[in-house]
Amino acid sequence: MTDVLSAIHEFLPCRTPKRWIENALANQDLMLIDHAHCEKKAASTALSLMYRYVDNTDLLNKMSRLAREELRHFEQVLAIMKKRKVRYDHLTPARYAAGLRKEVRAEDPGRLVDVLVVGAIIEARSCERFAALAPHLDDKLADFYTGLLKSEARHYQDYLTLAEQAAGGAIDDRIEAFLTIEKSLIESPDTEFRFHSGPVA
Repeated sequence: MTDVLSAIHEFLPCRTPKRWIENALANQDLMLIDHAHCEKKAASTALSLMYRYVDNTDLLNKMSRLAREELRHFEQVLAIMKKRKVRYDHLTPARYAAGLRKEVRAEDPGRLVDVLVVGAIIEARSCERFAALAPHLDDKLADFYTGLLKSEARHYQDYLTLAEQAAGGAIDDRIEAFLTIEKSLIESPDTEFRFHSGPVA
């Protein structure tokens, strides 16, 4: 797991700010609700890619597996919430995913490449945050978040592999463009705490 985290820390442009970790620890119910939403959205993204790109067999297989895993994680978060008497509810979306998707190109193959790069960054950030949070959480939640690291790391790698295949070559320029946006979203102050928010004052 150390190798996986090292690769993710090398890939991402910054670490999660300490202030965000303090926000998360002070808002654990909200963190779990938004985490559940994130897992559901990740499954939805994978399914939408499967519907749009029906001739891409490698993508279909990887996204099918990813959607199943994300929905399983969704169920696991709901079970944890039930035990803790946390009610699942609607939340306003974080600015994070929308901020990244603003730069997605409109036409394929550029659109597909960009959507996959954004997916990779979101999965990598999730993995980084699970690892950053785990040492500060109660044993059961820490074990759960640590257990998610392996699959989230694989999802990030799958997204990058598919993006390179869709581009037919190197995608370093697109990765750098989106990582620059991501750094700003992660480090700049936010108005509402969410799993992928910036630090809230």
